[in-house]
Amino acid sequence: MRRFPKPLLVLLASRARPLLRNEAPLPLLRPPPTSPRSRLLPFSTQTLAPGAPPDAAPAAKPAGLALLENAEAQESAGDHQKALDLALKALAPLQESHGGWSLPVARALRLAGAGASRVGMHGDSIESLGAAAEIVDYLGGLRGGPEVAAVGAAVHEQLARTKTAMGRRWEAVGDLRRALELKSGCLKEGSVELGDACREVAEAYAGVLDFDKALPLCLKALKIAERRFGEDSAEAAKVRRLLTVVYTGLGRNEEALEQIELVRMVYGRLGLDVELSQVEIDGANVRILLGRSEEAMNDLKRVIQRASKESDERALAYITMAKILSSMERLGDSKRCLEIARGIMDTKDSVNPGRIAEAYAEISMLYESMAEFEASLSLMKRTLVLLEGSSDMQHIEGSISARMGWLLLLTKRVGEAVPYLEGAVDKLKNCFGPKHFGLGFAYKHLGQAYLEMDQYESAVKFLKLAKDITDAAFGPTHEDSIDTNQSLANAYGLMGSYKLAMDFQEQVIDAYKNCDIDSEDLREAYRLQEQLRKKAQGSRSAVFPANALPVLPEHND
Repeated sequence: MRRFPKPLLVLLASRARPLLRNEAPLPLLRPPPTSPRSRLLPFSTQTLAPGAPPDAAPAAKPAGLALLENAEAQESAGDHQKALDLALKALAPLQESHGGWSLPVARALRLAGAGASRVGMHGDSIESLGAAAEIVDYLGGLRGGPEVAAVGAAVHEQLARTKTAMGRRWEAVGDLRRALELKSGCLKEGSVELGDACREVAEAYAGVLDFDKALPLCLKALKIAERRFGEDSAEAAKVRRLLTVVYTGLGRNEEALEQIELVRMVYGRLGLDVELSQVEIDGANVRILLGRSEEAMNDLKRVIQRASKESDERALAYITMAKILSSMERLGDSKRCLEIARGIMDTKDSVNPGRIAEAYAEISMLYESMAEFEASLSLMKRTLVLLEGSSDMQHIEGSISARMGWLLLLTKRVGEAVPYLEGAVDKLKNCFGPKHFGLGFAYKHLGQAYLEMDQYESAVKFLKLAKDITDAAFGPTHEDSIDTNQSLANAYGLMGSYKLAMDFQEQVIDAYKNCDIDSEDLREAYRLQEQLRKKAQGSRSAVFPANALPVLPEHND
């Protein structure tokens, strides 16, 4: 029978609570023009026109530069609407005095893009910043000298911020990486600024769960911080906390624990009690992964004794303690810990919605693991309300929507599941990219929902997308890969496409045989294959398919 699956691991991105800011990733710029050309700019009234011939003397038009400098001053002062207005006014005189494909125009476009983003005009922001990026590329990027590289880095950093505000974290990481490349060419090797830039890009990669790319950047940032501030400094400890997240994401838990112990000593010496509690909670979670629950429990008891009664740290300690007690099947004690944690967090809704949402998400997963599905669903719905309108938390919102869809599917509420799964697909794709395993789970469950609703073509479409991802991420013998193939066999069988159904049923059988287990699952797969063969031959007695919905787990309280 289908086993009760592990909860989605997408929330691992949010484990870096103190570390991960809103950052994201991908498309590199289109090739720069071989020669300057006209281009329509956003805001409908501006055109990026070719400049004057190289041998022509620029017209004396200081008004454009004055407007540009004033716009930059307004941005620094935090008046983004005024900065936007001034940047737009500067464009025409700057094009006349310096040419459309010039650095001052790129600076003005960056200012306009930043201002547009901050006042909610994200589409115009992307267009303006895209034009600025093209100009920087045309001017040679790093080859254009330090000033061009610095402007280019600022452009790509703003592109990343705007895309993150739009929920496109995956695309934003690529812009942050490009900004780092440009900075690397004009910053001194080993400088604090370069170390900060490496850490920020590492955080962004960790935020989209690309830990392999995060690791070398994080190690470089740590090396710079240790040289500049000392191995026992708070600055180095901050990078070590990120390194802990990266090592945990890579499954290198012993190395993660080593970093936690180093950070713990630094925070203890500096008297940073809140940070110390946060690190000890992180350490407890890593010890749980290593099977050292007793040590983890001791860490959590220290946090509870140290933290103030209504603090976030105390609540998070109780949540982690509930996780340990649940694994020991002490469900009553686990639920009491969750009740205490909820009592603390319920008073903090307006203080830090993102952190509260992360805590609620963890509590809901624990309720789910105890088969307390209604309690889990209720808490997830409340969490989504908290996250509503918070574009920088869409990675959590997508994860929760996916889990809600799964639970509704599990409890036979198929019609309710579909909107949550569809929403999850959009958010997870934007936050983690088109090949992330969490997206594969959401595709699979959406396909299974459509299968239950007799919408076979839609079911096949999403199940095929799921198969591509789960096969690549886990291999064909993983339970989710097998389940996806079985669902595809069921869908094609119901459509009357028996040859395709037999092909996928054969893949299910091969996967079970490769697991070298003569299990009930394998016997059931053979039975279904035989029923499919009979169906193809026109037998009316054939019974097919298997139930597409997952089976509720048995649970002993």
